[in-house]
Amino acid sequence: MKCDQVADHLEAVAAGEVVLPLESRRHVEGCLRCQAEMIQHRRVLRTMRSFRSDLLEPADGLLPEILSTIEAAGERHAVRSLLHRHRWAYLSGLAVACAAGAAGAIILTTRSRRSRRLVS
Repeated sequence: MKCDQVADHLEAVAAGEVVLPLESRRHVEGCLRCQAEMIQHRRVLRTMRSFRSDLLEPADGLLPEILSTIEAAGERHAVRSLLHRHRWAYLSGLAVACAAGAAGAIILTTRSRRSRRLVS
């Protein structure tokens, strides 16, 4: 039995989720490396369990700040959603405006040329 074969199961064993076969248990009992890893897993689990009972108090003003950030993100998402839904309408309007601007420029150019010819 090698440590690599047992190492994948040590976390589950430390959590009490799995019982190792006899050969693997004998290996762990005689291997200092596997024993140390098992102890480390148990220590991590114990620390994580202690966090469950800890109550963390948020800093003053943190909750309103978080809520305003969430609200702003929701508003940005709503605007993007509206823009995305009506993208073709906006692009069509922009194209029409550009075409109208170009047509207006052409009309002004031809009128100014005519007026120059009349004056000359």
